[in-house]
Amino acid sequence: MKKTTSRDGTTIAFDQTGHGAPVILVMGAFNDRTTGAPLSAYLARRFTVLAYDRRGRGDSGDAATYAIDREIEDLDAVIQAAGGAAAVCGYSSGALLALAAAARGLAITRLALYEAPPVAAPPAEHAQALASLVAAGRRGDAVEYFQRRMVGIPDEVVAQLRHAPFRPALEAMAHTLVYDATIVADERITAALAEIRQPTLAIAGDASAPVMRQVAATLAARLPGGRAETIAGATHHIEPALLGPVLERFLDG
Repeated sequence: MKKTTSRDGTTIAFDQTGHGAPVILVMGAFNDRTTGAPLSAYLARRFTVLAYDRRGRGDSGDAATYAIDREIEDLDAVIQAAGGAAAVCGYSSGALLALAAAARGLAITRLALYEAPPVAAPPAEHAQALASLVAAGRRGDAVEYFQRRMVGIPDEVVAQLRHAPFRPALEAMAHTLVYDATIVADERITAALAEIRQPTLAIAGDASAPVMRQVAATLAARLPGGRAETIAGATHHIEPALLGPVLERFLDG
């Protein structure tokens, strides 16, 4: 594990593997840097891969007040640690964060977006509801709120997941669900798409929800350097054997 420091003094932890051009993985809700470890291992055969803990997760620090700008600064700190410029691969809500960072002018060479969710699909009230649950110490309820109301997981499946071995880890990062809800509700991200000039690949799985393919197609059409690709057999979960080859081709240019 390595560490860098964001502009506000927050420590950001990351793992770095492989050799070659730098690629940074930006994870989504319920994820820390370990989620990207299998994909990092796949890409590390040809690239230097940096997978980091977004603020509030894993070994990274946090601040009392959240703002998307701080997360953009966190990514910039990782880019600087990678040498000053890097390709960025964003997953789920992390893909929207990557878009916001590119629009802000960070030194991103190429941009890959896997299963980006619809921007502004949930209202901002979701972030407020999640913050209230976390403040009341109801982390489990916050996890289930996000699963039901924002992901759309059926009630019976949510009930089953209460007993999953990874449930404690989800509750530990429940406060960061507020961050992801804030990102997904921010319409400024899509408003700035025309400012993003980097080559961008919007990717979705054909075994995922149809809306993910619609989002990929919309992003590709609105980004000046965008195109979309659908991966046969892929779901919303990261499967390196399916996603890895697509990323390799794109990152190689």
